[in-house]
Amino acid sequence: MKAAAQPETQSRGSRTNGAVGWLPLPLLFTLALWLGRPFPPWLYMWTIAFAIYFGLKWLTWWRVRSEVTHTPARSAAYLLAWPGMDAAAFLSSSRPPKPKFAQWAWALAKTTMGTLLLWECAHRVPTTWPLLQGWIGLLGLILILHFGSFELIALGWQTLGVQAHPIMQEPLASRSLSEFWGKRWNLGFRQLSHEFIFQPLHSVIGARWAMLLVFLFSGLIHESVISVPARGGYGLPTAYFLLQGLGVLLERSRAGRIFHLQGGFSGWAFMAVVTAVPAFWLFHPAFVLRVALPFMKVIRAI
Repeated sequence: MKAAAQPETQSRGSRTNGAVGWLPLPLLFTLALWLGRPFPPWLYMWTIAFAIYFGLKWLTWWRVRSEVTHTPARSAAYLLAWPGMDAAAFLSSSRPPKPKFAQWAWALAKTTMGTLLLWECAHRVPTTWPLLQGWIGLLGLILILHFGSFELIALGWQTLGVQAHPIMQEPLASRSLSEFWGKRWNLGFRQLSHEFIFQPLHSVIGARWAMLLVFLFSGLIHESVISVPARGGYGLPTAYFLLQGLGVLLERSRAGRIFHLQGGFSGWAFMAVVTAVPAFWLFHPAFVLRVALPFMKVIRAI
């Protein structure tokens, strides 16, 4: 009787563990949406972004916490002092090679370029061109965070012997749209979507539909952080990411092979056009005017 009951007990325990891993994400997200509504739009944006971020951080840590031998201090560092989402690598005891001086210099250069764009270039744009002013500031902020300081943090952890890979891997060097989204841009989110969406679904609905669902999910996440606090522009971030998914499908199609979209200059040019030209759908005017510019004023960039 005990042996027969054991699988049911294990299954119940597995469901409980799964719930503990997933619960903070919807809970934090719901609280952020509810409690943040009276906030200024820029603060509402950061509230939602941090809620999603910490919910995902907890989920990734929870799933591997018992599979990788590590110390409590390493867990705390992963949860609080590392923006990436590869918990297994960060918690592991394997040591990466020490970063080279050139890596430090390039990361510092990108941080400096972002700082100049945000605090020096943006305020020089005439106030009659607010969208351009906001887009320059956003570009500077992305360079400071995703390309600069996040990479500096990664290099710091690598120096201490921790497997912390930069989440941006020189995306402008991509030779195709697939390479851009799959291997170079925001690897933290890429790993999450691959593990939790693509892998479970590709054998059920096929790789193409699973991939499109990944882009749809990415669009909805950005919708929450961009359109919701802006209270406008709904659907544009989702349309942007669905366009990226369709672009990947075109790249892998017969026409894509004919026009050499899977590599070389043609692949790079296709990647650049598809990602950059419709970027105003992602950072749409409602977000720039109601969220980005007020935030830039708060930090005295304009």
